[in-house]
Amino acid sequence: MLLLKRSIVLPASKAHAAPSVLHHSLLTACTNVCFTSPPCQMVGEVPKRRHGRSIQAAATKTPYPPPNRVIPTEAPTDVEYDAVIVGGGMGGLATAARLVAKGAKVVVLEKYVLPGGSAAHFKREGFTFDVGSSMMFGMGHKGTTNLITKCLETVGRKMATVPDPTQVVYHLPRSDRFPQGLNVAVWRKYEDFLEELSQRFPAEREGIQRFYDECWKIFSSLNVLDLKSLEEPRYLLGEFAKQPAACLTLASFLATNSGDVARKYIKDPELLRFIDIECFIWSTVPADLTPMINAGMVFCDRHFGGINYPVGGVGRIGEELAEGIIEYGGHVVYKANVKEILVEGSAEGERRAVGVRLADGRVFRGKTVISNATRWDTFENMIGPDKLPESEKLFRKRFKKSPSFFSLHMAVKAEVLQGEADCHHILLEDWAKMEAARGVLFVSIPTVLDPSLAPPGYHIVHAFTPDWIDNWKGLSPTEYEAAKEQLADQICERLEAVIPGLRAATTFREVGTPRTHRRYLNREDGTYGPIPSRRPLGMLSMPFNTTDIKGLYCVGDSSFPGQGVNAVVFSGFGCAHRVLTDLGVEPSWPILDSAFGKLLSTVRNAS
Repeated sequence: MLLLKRSIVLPASKAHAAPSVLHHSLLTACTNVCFTSPPCQMVGEVPKRRHGRSIQAAATKTPYPPPNRVIPTEAPTDVEYDAVIVGGGMGGLATAARLVAKGAKVVVLEKYVLPGGSAAHFKREGFTFDVGSSMMFGMGHKGTTNLITKCLETVGRKMATVPDPTQVVYHLPRSDRFPQGLNVAVWRKYEDFLEELSQRFPAEREGIQRFYDECWKIFSSLNVLDLKSLEEPRYLLGEFAKQPAACLTLASFLATNSGDVARKYIKDPELLRFIDIECFIWSTVPADLTPMINAGMVFCDRHFGGINYPVGGVGRIGEELAEGIIEYGGHVVYKANVKEILVEGSAEGERRAVGVRLADGRVFRGKTVISNATRWDTFENMIGPDKLPESEKLFRKRFKKSPSFFSLHMAVKAEVLQGEADCHHILLEDWAKMEAARGVLFVSIPTVLDPSLAPPGYHIVHAFTPDWIDNWKGLSPTEYEAAKEQLADQICERLEAVIPGLRAATTFREVGTPRTHRRYLNREDGTYGPIPSRRPLGMLSMPFNTTDIKGLYCVGDSSFPGQGVNAVVFSGFGCAHRVLTDLGVEPSWPILDSAFGKLLSTVRNAS
């Protein structure tokens, strides 16, 4: 079993650590796998082809949202909103929450029938499955980086959580030094994690300490700042006046990538590979392409605020935010398929976003438009590739679309996971395949933290792996279903190495592909977000919230700081502050503001 794969003797306190959950790392990897598999039978019945190569879905689809829940599909169209927000993912919801709390008139337009996007959930008979990762950062109660907690509080909401004893347990390739594989648990307590990793690489004990201590310099600096828009100079100067040392520390890392710092302190090639996968599981790129500031946030928050699973499932976060936004006077409209962002003006003069048009013809007008869609969907699909600003052309040279995910949700008999206490696991059998499609396998078992997600006697196992949509093109419906089942079988076979008896204990499974992700999350090619196409200039290469079209803002994983639930909530905080400043609700220094914006744009485009 997963729990038995470790060979290190752990402190007694760890053996009885309270369970929990995580977020960021296991990627807000989101694959809406819920509605593509064939209709199923009741969980607990004998699945079809039990002893064959495939196990067909064997549970009846549970209506969700339940039929008695009111799903708002209307909002006034005869008013001008302060902000029209395209997409009810976590970035859009975070922005809306911060805006309505300041009295702004806001409408959120969501194509699907549930909020949360990649961080939603779905139900089958008695089971609640997280669409994407179960790993939640930002739900602690100390410092300023617990952004999900703060976002909920913005609209008068709070959620019960369960602490995870680990962020993740790694099951990494075998080598001469590690004939059983490199197995490392990232414990909630920082010192316990360092000790475990140092026991694996005793000659690098000092280098390990120094690398992760550099991460703490970044995190400690972030964790005393009021996190708002990095595009607003009045705010930045105010924070500098209050926390000059923290601001100078962050500035010193602006153009630095994680790999640069790792190699400064660490020489062992296998340990450097470990640092690569530490970055990869949330950024989908190795350390050389991961900004050090982002790494500092992730590598330390897991020990400071910890990974905390929301009781009732990750999808409850988006639902709570949406309900809070409505209570504060905002509108959240579902089944609202935005087809066009309305832009007035010409390429020669100033162009301004003035609203959006839905597929059904409705028009929502606003002083600002905020897109929670990817930059590809925003500019090429909703504005038009012929109107692409120069900055967006340069963005497409610096970044490319990351892969999507193949996702497998399973109901399994509890005895196969008896004694398991860790929710999140990473499986990789070959270092050479880390960046390849279907190389790294992410595994979540959220029921070890919240048993209410499954009927008594069962666990949920969610496995997902990076995959490209091109691997699923040109298939007939029959070929598509067969290919899904074949890959699902291969993943189950890999999982048997760490969960013996998994296949025999599985009573239900449901599969999603990048096509599923594209269909239900409305993301170009089902992508997880942008990744660098060449070595980035630290975080300076990443766009912020403003765009070259006046009144149009982007939020979510296509904006700084990138992928992950806490990260896109951070982008929402920044976007809301920038919008409130531009609307005159928050104070600013207009002349300095304009000059600073041009400077940021010049540096970013030059990178």
